Amino acid sequence: MSTTRRGIILAGGSGTRLHPLTRGVSKQLMPIYDKPMIFYPLCVLMQAGIREIAIVTMPDQKPLFKALLGDGSQWGCQFVYVEQPRPEGIAQALVLCADFLEGHDVALILGDNVFYGHGFDEVVRKAMRQDAGATVFACHVNDPERYGVVSFDATGRAVAIDEKPPRPTSPYAVTGLYFFDAEAVGIARGLTPSARGELEITDVNRTYLEQGCLHVEVLPPGIAWLDTGTHESLFDAATYIRAVQLRQGLMVGCPEETAWRQGYIDDAQLERLAEPLKKNGYGAYLMQLIGKKRCA
Repeated sequence: MSTTRRGIILAGGSGTRLHPLTRGVSKQLMPIYDKPMIFYPLCVLMQAGIREIAIVTMPDQKPLFKALLGDGSQWGCQFVYVEQPRPEGIAQALVLCADFLEGHDVALILGDNVFYGHGFDEVVRKAMRQDAGATVFACHVNDPERYGVVSFDATGRAVAIDEKPPRPTSPYAVTGLYFFDAEAVGIARGLTPSARGELEITDVNRTYLEQGCLHVEVLPPGIAWLDTGTHESLFDAATYIRAVQLRQGLMVGCPEETAWRQGYIDDAQLERLAEPLKKNGYGAYLMQLIGKKRCA
């Protein structure tokens, strides 16, 4: 397993699909039920064992993200903030974070993506163990033309990746979570901007595919992937998270709990984080975690 892999959360962009909500604030600061959107991808990286994370954001939004997340030390992590002057593609994040990565392997996740389901932890751990090449995740969707689409041959081997094809040859979309080796920055730097004027992450993935070192993992049906970049999908995600939490009595996308379960913080630190919040449901849940452990 790569123990030195660093993380990137791409929380930039203009969020035009969510206007007017995002005219003054980044979409990754919008709520998904009871938590800011960025908490969900952040917890994915933390669950993977990644503690050094760069948050890529527009310059005017950086103070807001820093006010929310701090330097990460409260959760046993280390955050840095990297400015994205203009939104010029997902792969741009790799170039912008070149100094932060310093030759490390990387896990890049989009700040508006939510993953949840039984077995997802093991799926991520498997990708972390891949030391060379790239690992991406594919999910069966009803509208593949909105995404990068991966096609497979009869043996299940990935043979092509196309960005937003008007006539998809496959129902499998590439999700917004990518595990790359240290070659990714060089690949991204060598890209030619697309007709949209962007450095396309699909072109990075395609390069790995052509080199024979792209691993595509199809997410099983029990794992939900939500892209929350529209009003409808934002509402659907909030409804989904609320239903899961109420039925199962747990939190999804809770950095305090994730840090505690990963051993990044101890019981005393969790209690310090919970204390100021104990009068609302979020803090009460954290206090309940501590109480259950003491009674065990």
